[in-house]
Order: sequence, then C-alpha cells, then structure tokens
Amino acid sequence: MNSPSKSAKGKGKTMSQDYDDLRPIITYRHILSQNLGVRDPLRVIALCDSDAFYAACERVRLALDPTVPIVVQQWESLIAVSYPARKYGISRMDKIKDAKKKCPNLVAVHVATYKEGEKEPGYWDNVDTRTHKVSLDLYRRESSKIINVFKQTLPNGEIEKASIDEAFIDLTRPVREKLLERYPHLATVPEDAPDGADSPLPPPPLINWDQLGVLIPLTPQDEVSAQDELSNVESGYSTTWHDVALSIGAELMAQVREEVSKQLGYTTSAGIARNKFLAKLCASYKKPNSQVIDRQSILRNDAIPYYLRPMPFQKIRFLGGKLGDALAKEYDVLIVGDLLTISLDEMQHKFGENALWVYELLRGIDRNEVKEKSTLFKSMLASKNLPKPITDPADGQHWIRVLAAELALRLKDAREEVPTLWPKTIVLHARKGYETSRSKQAAFPFTKNVTVDVIALAGNKLWKELMKDVTSINITSVQLAFTGIEAAETGQQMIHGFFKTRDAQHPPLKRPRSNSDDPLDKGVESETPNPPERQELSLTSFVCERCHSRIALGDVRAEWNEEQRASALAMLRQEHEDFHFAQDLAGASHPIKPRSSKPVSTRSREPEPKGITKFFSKK
Repeated sequence: MNSPSKSAKGKGKTMSQDYDDLRPIITYRHILSQNLGVRDPLRVIALCDSDAFYAACERVRLALDPTVPIVVQQWESLIAVSYPARKYGISRMDKIKDAKKKCPNLVAVHVATYKEGEKEPGYWDNVDTRTHKVSLDLYRRESSKIINVFKQTLPNGEIEKASIDEAFIDLTRPVREKLLERYPHLATVPEDAPDGADSPLPPPPLINWDQLGVLIPLTPQDEVSAQDELSNVESGYSTTWHDVALSIGAELMAQVREEVSKQLGYTTSAGIARNKFLAKLCASYKKPNSQVIDRQSILRNDAIPYYLRPMPFQKIRFLGGKLGDALAKEYDVLIVGDLLTISLDEMQHKFGENALWVYELLRGIDRNEVKEKSTLFKSMLASKNLPKPITDPADGQHWIRVLAAELALRLKDAREEVPTLWPKTIVLHARKGYETSRSKQAAFPFTKNVTVDVIALAGNKLWKELMKDVTSINITSVQLAFTGIEAAETGQQMIHGFFKTRDAQHPPLKRPRSNSDDPLDKGVESETPNPPERQELSLTSFVCERCHSRIALGDVRAEWNEEQRASALAMLRQEHEDFHFAQDLAGASHPIKPRSSKPVSTRSREPEPKGITKFFSKK
C-alpha cells in the first residue's frame, strides 16, 4: 500500500502529490553511507522532554513518592506543577493560596534563593523578594545530568540541548549500526544487483510495534488505540525501511529514557520522526491537558499528511505571529491543508524566495541539523530587578554580595568541567527604569580560590566608581557579570599561563548572557514557553539572550492586570525569537535590525527587510 491519497481541496491534487517524498527509494548506497546528513532517507530524530521538570527536580531532591502532588513557587506565583497536582485542576496561573485550596495536601516548595551572607542558595523560611534572589542552579545541574545520561547511553548519537528540559537527539548513526547488525545481508551489495550500490534494498520485514510507543495513525480517526493501529498495519500497510529505522530508534529511545529514570528518577516523554520539526510536534501528541507522561510517540512518514493537514498552522512555531496573520489574511485559510493548495510560485511571489521554507514546512520537510551546543559560555551574568529601587548608594553593597554568590557558584560549577576556565573581566550594570544601563568594568584578577568575598570586593569597587559624584540615584536593576571567559590553551601547565598581556585598549563589550531571576528571562532555559509572571521582574520588558537588547512593550494599558501584562510580554518574547529565526533564515547578506532601547541613527539605518523576514522584524 502506497502513501494515503485524498483529493486536496480546490486543486484536484492528491495528497501523495502534496507529500511526494514519503516513500523514497532506499538503496544500498544510502544504507552504507555515513555522511548524508539531512538528505539521509533513513534519518531518525527524537525530541526528549522531561515531564514537569522543575517540580520533578524538587520531588527527587526531597525523595518524595511520584504520586505526591507538588508545585514549585516563586514568591506567590507558581512556576511548575507536577502531574499529580494537575489532577486537582492546579495550573501555573494559580496563586499559591488558591492552589492549596484545590489540594489541601499539596506540597509547595519555594524555589531556592540567594541571600546575603550565604555562599550558596538555600531553601529558607520567610523568603522575601526585597532581600532574596531566585536561583535556578539546581535545575541547570539536573538538566546537565540528564544530557550526560543521553551521551553515555548513546555515545555515537548527536545531542542538541533545546531548553532546560528538552533535547533533540539524532539517532541516525546508532540506528544504522543496529540496522546492519540486525540485518547483515544489507551490508553487502549483491553481485546480481541490477544497478550495483544504487539498487533498491530488498523488501523490509514486518514490525512488531508492541511496547515501542504510541503510533500516530495513518488515517484521520478520532480515537485509534495502539492495537487498532497495529491491526491496520497488518491488514494492508506495506512497511518501509524507514519504518524499520523508526522502530529501532524507538527501541533506543526507550533505553535512554529508562536510564534517565533509573539513574536520576525523572520521567520523560519523546517524539520520534524523520526531522526536528516533526519530532517536536509529535512529542506532544494527545497531550492537550498535559496529563499524558512517560511515553513516546512515533510518526511514520505515511502518517505525516493526516497528522499535519488538520492542524491550525498558526499554532506551529514560526508560523504564528505576524507571518501567520499575513498568511491567514492573504489566503483566507486556517489549517495546514488549506495552505497546501497554494503553489510555491504563488507563495514566493507574495512572500519572497524564503517562502520556500514555509512551503516545505507545511509538507513536513525540515532541513535543520541536530548540532551539539558548546557548554562553555563567553559570559556569565547574575541580575536582580529590584521591587524597591535603591536610593541610597550604601544599599547597593547588599545586592552586590548576593549577585557575587551566584557568580561564584556558577564559575565553580563550570570549572569542575573545565578546570582552566577563567573570566578576564568583571562588569557591573545599573539601570533606572527602562533607560540604558550605566556600567563599569575592570580586569578580574586571578586567585586560586574563587570566593564570594573576592567577587564582592571587585564588584563593590565598581559600584563605588559608578556612584562617584552621583547626588541622586534611583536604581531598579543591578547586574554583575563575568565576560571574556576562556579556557587555557592545550599544553599550559597552570592557569597562570593563560593570562597574557592584554591590549591597552579593550574592544567594546557585548551585553553578557542574561541570567535573571525568572524563567521569562532565561531564553532556552525556560521550562515552558510562557512561564507565569512574578512580582520581582518588571512585566513590561526583557533582555534578549541573543542580541542582548532590552525589549519592552510599546503599549502598556493602565487597566491591564498582572496576568494580562505577562501574556503580552510572553507574546512579545515569542515574536522577538521569531525575528531572530527570520534573521538566521535570511542569512548574513540581508541583516535585520532588532528593536533596541538605544536610539538608532537614521543615517545608519539597515535596508528594509524583504519577503517573509519583514513579518519577524520590529518596527
């Protein structure tokens, strides 16, 4: 049985014409090649997601039973809700007092905080945003442990951390090795093969999908059980070699997830498909209420059309926002299937050459590679948005010491992996409202033991320089950062040899990586795309992790409550991330200028973006 076919609306095309790459001819050359990359017809990609990660971290730390309802709070708001707690109707939009009314036996854990006088964050009584600073260090550490389990279990797989609780895994290489081990006759091209290495592989074997995961159905049925789907396969569906590859990938992912559970105590969910886009989509298959955990979904190529066609395309990342609105308005459509009637020529005529990416995405084609990201950062930043502004310069030393404790711990953790790691510069930023921050910087001296006292001493010196001759202050945000973080060169015996004479004139410093208190300012380290608001963080702006610009809401309505402002800010954040995606898509030849808090000279204005990139830019 070939790919499912159905007439496409309005054009008389068949579904197999819309999705004409679902059953490529796989040859001996394909299975014996090692470097086909995104062109590999046997490619298998997984997206692994840790279930209710922040809550799970606290559950493991406290050695609680998995059935205990637990939430993680930040001041009076919730930033994570375990699945047992969700059964009581608790969501992240609840306040802690309301959550406890819904579930009297709820375990509520306030996220760890830094406080003055302590070298490490802790779980204190009576935490106060006016004196404490939130720490996400536990979650970063546990996230790194999970990634390490992935690497240990799949040493020849490629792993890309997507966020603090998600990672993409390219299973293609380990799947190919297992495939050749299991079917050794594929490792040698038969002498009578008509086209040599370019001859098609022999028919694949049947697959027993039991215990491998949840199969996304081939037909648009509302409810199809795993057994029903298996019967459908046995009664008429012809297996492909990519199906075999997916089944092996599912076996490997089950082993990986079992190791994470056994070694660390965390449950995970996964999506397995032919590329990153589809793996991410199918990881959340049938999880509308986020009640399905600890399982994996498998999307075979022939199931792609019926999975994508009814999907509202504006719910697909990067196809929402301004671009999604423009597509919906231009063609008067709502779902993916309706956009399939639009030809590539027509789409490119309306939205430029880069509309090819949209055209392919709608057909389940994604050419992005899984790439491991470096664990080394060029900068580390600890920041505090102050609920009560600093008006007395002497009060700044309290927050300098709190921020110094965070930097000391983060540098210590980083040096456990790379002992020769060291920052060249320490930078202090202070800001009033949404004005451009003032800053001071100095070379950070080498010392054998990095302590809070050493960092605080350097930070206080910068604070005094910054406050020098200032008669009136009203500081609403303080940031302390390390920049120029590098490791000693190979062969150097001691870290002292790493410090070379610097040029008298330093290059301008870029704003360091954000490390604010709330997941809203964590970029890829956020557990969820739109975490709840918090009292400490200003609800009208954020610092972009990529371009280091402060992005603020242009129109804040006086009648908005906290939830409305948080929602507007989350939407602004998503639009700004989409802007960076469009910038990557357009390439360096057509740069786009993001909106910044700094004024832009009209004489240096960048060219107006064209095509789909203009729907991501800020005006």
